Amino acid sequence: MKRPALMNRIVNSYYYPAFFAGFFAISISFITRLLLLLKSSSGVDWNVGNIIGLFGIGLLFDLIIASYFMIPLVLHLWWTNERIYANKARIGMAAVFLVIILVLVFSDLIPKDFNQDLRTGVIAYFVIRLLIYLGLTFAGSNFRSKWRKVILFIDLFLIMYILVFNAVSEWFFWDEFSARYNFIAVDYLVYTTEVIGNIRESYPIGWLLLGIFLVVLILLWLVRKPILGPIEQRPVFVRRSFYALLILMIPLAGFFWGNSKYRAFSKNEYVNELAGNGIFEFGTAFWHNELDFFKYYQTLPDQEAFTILRKELSQPGSEFTDSNVFNIERRIRYTEPEKRMNVVMISVESLSADFMQAFGSDKGITPQLDSLSKESLFFTNLYSSGTRTVRGLEALALSIPPTPGQSIVKRPENENLFSLGSVLKSKGYITQYIYGGYGYFDNMNYFFSNNGYTVIDRTALLPGQIHYANIWGVADEDLFSLALQTMDKNYKEGKPFFSQVMTVSNHRPFTFPDGRIDILSSSQVREGAVKYTDYAIGKFLRDARQKSWFSNTIFVVVADHCAGSAGSVKLPVTGYHIPMLIYSPGTIIPQKIDRLTAQIDIAPTILGLLKLDYTSKFIGQDIFTLPVGGERAFISTYQGLGYLKAGRLVIQSPVKMIEEFIPDFINGKAIKTAITDSLEKQAIAYYQCTSWLIKNKKFTR
Repeated sequence: MKRPALMNRIVNSYYYPAFFAGFFAISISFITRLLLLLKSSSGVDWNVGNIIGLFGIGLLFDLIIASYFMIPLVLHLWWTNERIYANKARIGMAAVFLVIILVLVFSDLIPKDFNQDLRTGVIAYFVIRLLIYLGLTFAGSNFRSKWRKVILFIDLFLIMYILVFNAVSEWFFWDEFSARYNFIAVDYLVYTTEVIGNIRESYPIGWLLLGIFLVVLILLWLVRKPILGPIEQRPVFVRRSFYALLILMIPLAGFFWGNSKYRAFSKNEYVNELAGNGIFEFGTAFWHNELDFFKYYQTLPDQEAFTILRKELSQPGSEFTDSNVFNIERRIRYTEPEKRMNVVMISVESLSADFMQAFGSDKGITPQLDSLSKESLFFTNLYSSGTRTVRGLEALALSIPPTPGQSIVKRPENENLFSLGSVLKSKGYITQYIYGGYGYFDNMNYFFSNNGYTVIDRTALLPGQIHYANIWGVADEDLFSLALQTMDKNYKEGKPFFSQVMTVSNHRPFTFPDGRIDILSSSQVREGAVKYTDYAIGKFLRDARQKSWFSNTIFVVVADHCAGSAGSVKLPVTGYHIPMLIYSPGTIIPQKIDRLTAQIDIAPTILGLLKLDYTSKFIGQDIFTLPVGGERAFISTYQGLGYLKAGRLVIQSPVKMIEEFIPDFINGKAIKTAITDSLEKQAIAYYQCTSWLIKNKKFTR
């Protein structure tokens, strides 16, 4: 069949290798989108508008990304024609590549907290390319011609390999998060040691990489002649420059006019996610690590917002320190005497409420917690702030609503903040954060050590004390052994202590020591990891019961976030429902607490149980002194900010969008409804004032 004239011109063009790369990128993106659509078919709203929009808007993003992948090939073909090696331009070319290398080494184009191997690899690639180009400038004409083809072939192979590898990665990312790349993926690129280790332990990565290598190599070898043929052409530099600049206008336009918000055209969140392009979304998340609330969200006049917040924070036993409307500092007073009790907070990785029998599970994977719930204050209506560990840690330590973008735990200049650790430290407590992995991950070491805590991580364990470990850290039982040793030392010092213990075992690859529960580690299923963590918590509490400090200790078991938060709506409430148990025999009278509770309420509630008088900047409140009707919760993604109150959910999102829903607390769906003015203003006030306090450095101790 005869090809159209335009197609013939493209195929015979000197820049055809670049066009081929672009076509390959679009094809791979289309196939990825189609496969993810079929994978998520049960959650997708299958109507004509959604499907046309999904693929139409998706094609727009695919074209932008495809044009980016064309850039290195266009530059290669533009600048490596024979004539450039026959004159003094080789000195200029060497200088250009040298500048690129220096920029990569000494600038922030590669974040300083990237894995060092990745940084070295990127720089090494450009160094090798520089040496090759310098070598070719002094080589013979025939040798240069052959090697220019080899280099072009290698570049095209790398581009195709990256695109196929990315498609496979997106499949697994979607399988876990039901989303295109986001801040989680950015974290994964930064913390490559843990993440690559996790991938190796969770998937047959070696076979996957080999399979991708062979597929790409065979495909490229089959089409090598039409791709490499145009390089024999010798178009003059002016002509090459004209077409190169014309092609490069496409990625330039995409950079300035491409916007992730274009994909949010549907009421079905699966459709919106599928309309995006994973690589484009990754870039968006990377460059917008922190979203400016005042730029991207609806706001109130600052004074009005703080007036609303101060009214919300007013409660019995609380008195503002002054009348300045922008000051939320309050004196918290209790009539009962202070209890100098120890506090052990176990923040459990990915513990969804529906794992427990108490919430309807019939899997029997939390027997220890289900039993413990009958002896504790059992919170049945508690909601996490976000979907990542760092969001949970932020809420538990700082007691503030989540701000858009990355968690404060991960942001720069996050020192000397007002925290639960700083309050208890000021009361003479030993305050600690105990973690089973390496504390540099997710910036935990820096955040906690600069905000009132001493950090103790797996480096405190001797090799003989570790029974099992995977890439995320030691098994939870080894973590709890470390915690017990630490608490014994604290007790000997004669001071009360606050120890927050962060578990790691309930995380992909879901592996743990065998012989503890009736599920094998080799099965690598979440149910096994949950039941193992449950076992480890039960064992820890039994061991703690033998300690002298046990009777004077309050134990708090709470999730950092749910195991998953995907749904067909923006913020499915069921994806944020977590359990909490507060256990202290002889001190705590067991009962169910059904009041709506936010994760940010946990810190002031703990201080309330201790009856501590203190000066507070927390936005969370003691649930036991909060007046009836004042209950509310905060749930979020890195863009969507949810405010849950009185059976309504207000969601704020960029750009300056605000919607209200009636959420279904059983299936997570939601019905859109008219905006309630007072509820809308409360939602704005909480998030706006939190962002204002952080931005203006007023949330310091």
